[in-house]
Amino acid sequence: MILTIMPFAFLPSPITDPVAIFLVMMAVLLVAPLLFERIRLPGIVGLIIAGVIIGPYGLGILERDSTIVLLGTVGLLFLMFMAGLETSMDDLKYNAKKATTFGLATFLIPMGLGTGAMLLLGYNLLSAILVASCFASHTLLALPIASKQGIMRTPVLTITLGGTLIVNILALLVLAVVVKAHQGNLTLGFWLFLLPSLSLYTFATLWGVPRLGRWFFRRFGHDEGAEFSFVVATLFVVSYVARLIEIEPIIGAFLAGISITPLIPRLSPLMSRIQFIGNTLFVPFFLISVGMLVNPATLIQEPRSLLVSGVMVVVAIGAKLLPAWGTGKLFKFDSSSIMVMFGLSVAQAASTLAAITVAYSIKLVDQLTVNGTIAMILVTCIVSPWVTDRWGQQVSQSASSSTAQPPSSGLTEGQSDVTAPYRILVPVANPSTEDDLLFLAILLAKSTDGTLFPLHVLTDRDGPISAEAKAQQNQLLATAEEIAHSAVTTVQPIGRVDGSIDRGILRVAQECSATLIICGWKGYATYRENFFGSVLDNVVRHSTVPVLITRFTQSVQNTQRVVLAISDAQHSVSHFQQALALTQALTTELKASLEIVQIVSSNRAPTIDPSRSGVPVQQIRGKFINKVLGLLKTDDLLVLITRTNPNLPGVSALGTVPDAIARHPKQISMIVVGMR
Repeated sequence: MILTIMPFAFLPSPITDPVAIFLVMMAVLLVAPLLFERIRLPGIVGLIIAGVIIGPYGLGILERDSTIVLLGTVGLLFLMFMAGLETSMDDLKYNAKKATTFGLATFLIPMGLGTGAMLLLGYNLLSAILVASCFASHTLLALPIASKQGIMRTPVLTITLGGTLIVNILALLVLAVVVKAHQGNLTLGFWLFLLPSLSLYTFATLWGVPRLGRWFFRRFGHDEGAEFSFVVATLFVVSYVARLIEIEPIIGAFLAGISITPLIPRLSPLMSRIQFIGNTLFVPFFLISVGMLVNPATLIQEPRSLLVSGVMVVVAIGAKLLPAWGTGKLFKFDSSSIMVMFGLSVAQAASTLAAITVAYSIKLVDQLTVNGTIAMILVTCIVSPWVTDRWGQQVSQSASSSTAQPPSSGLTEGQSDVTAPYRILVPVANPSTEDDLLFLAILLAKSTDGTLFPLHVLTDRDGPISAEAKAQQNQLLATAEEIAHSAVTTVQPIGRVDGSIDRGILRVAQECSATLIICGWKGYATYRENFFGSVLDNVVRHSTVPVLITRFTQSVQNTQRVVLAISDAQHSVSHFQQALALTQALTTELKASLEIVQIVSSNRAPTIDPSRSGVPVQQIRGKFINKVLGLLKTDDLLVLITRTNPNLPGVSALGTVPDAIARHPKQISMIVVGMR
């Protein structure tokens, strides 16, 4: 018989009205985190405790019915999916040995300690191994805290995420093997199905999803709703296929995140939407549903229940602290990084609940084990976010002091503050090109917590401004503001009436102290524009800050490689360093690779010395345009540097090279960095 706390007499037992259920859940989402953060405990803990209070073993306000289970399952999958999104394959490859070491350590040590402890308590071998696998697996419950603290791309997080993937796969394989052994079905056919299907599934996910996603974004990238729907559909398709081959869906969700993360820039509006929906709605539902599983009264049902629960709690904490400490010392991590590894890996929830539920349903473990597991989940779910929050702050401070932001020094002469935020002016005039311009500006602005200034200029040279023109201006600026707000970017839209568009842009740039101007370009100039000077020419020639002239033949989000091409003697080292800083910042946010190429003519000595540039520079001899076109592929983004030419009739401020490349049938996306 299970004891429960009887609900208050004046409360329905439990609430069944859908509107009332959702009202209670939303009230908990609002109040619980705020209350616990006031007493210096992570809001995650508040959501779990709130789940205990309102659940069937607390006040009985809500029942853990199919609706709660559904929302909790979606939240769990979103949690693992976002963990995958924050995992860089390049970082995983770079830290593969460390992640593997931690993953094996945090699997083998809990398996050994857990099996021994449960055997001492009188469990048989299969039951002891099964419970030990629960100690080995863990749920990244405190991941939202790490994300909020900005430490997701630090080495300790990359290693922990990689280790989580390894340990959860191994723990779930142990569960499958133990269940089959208990049922007497551990046959050769089981192994012949599991291993090939797991290998094929992993390959198909990591290889197929990026290619399918790249095709989809290239074709439907202009539709933000379609992008979000595709990402969510990918999450659930990959998770469901994992269940079909007898793998836990959380592993599929994690793999789905890893596979699709190269397609979603970290600071893009799409990433902001995914994180907002996940962190504010679905993940909290999962945390509340975990709390609703806990029955505090079970701890006093039988004296042996306290013993089993105590042993499981102590072993779970100790078996996760030891591998974190050992691995951290091996790789020379400081104490705060070691504690973050421990904090993230100690929480028991998703895999543990899945394993113990399956084991109890086939009578492999008894009610006491279930009670102890629930106690272990409650304690570790409190310890994990508290430890991560406490020591994650120190890791964040260390990362901030040792990692330079994308530099804005060199943007204007005499500017020396490398952490100064970008102030980016973006003239918008064409609705069809506005999205890509703003997307590029948002990436650069958010990388330094900068400000975006969308600008639209109307000219009164030919007479008064019409109401239709003013309405179009307001619409363009409103759209730009909406896009920036959706990406959580500081934005100040500006509408201007001036005698000419170029003078309006230059004057606003000075008034708002812009450090960068981003303009769109159709890709060619007419003879008349060359002779009399186009708006773009005048802006480039007279701007006191760098101007990025952009031409996108496809969505900038599809960029896989950024190629910075420079000529042999056209640019000085200072101009190269300024352009390199902007290019590196953009490459990082696009999650693309960077290749720097210097085309050297046979009769000139190269200006940029690769050994002194700080980055690898590939030098190729030949004609500039031909060699650059030969290097480029469909999903490349070309970056060129141009110095402002004298204001001569018939000479474009960009020079002849960008125009010649833009007219090529390859349809190259490019950015020309114009500097004085």
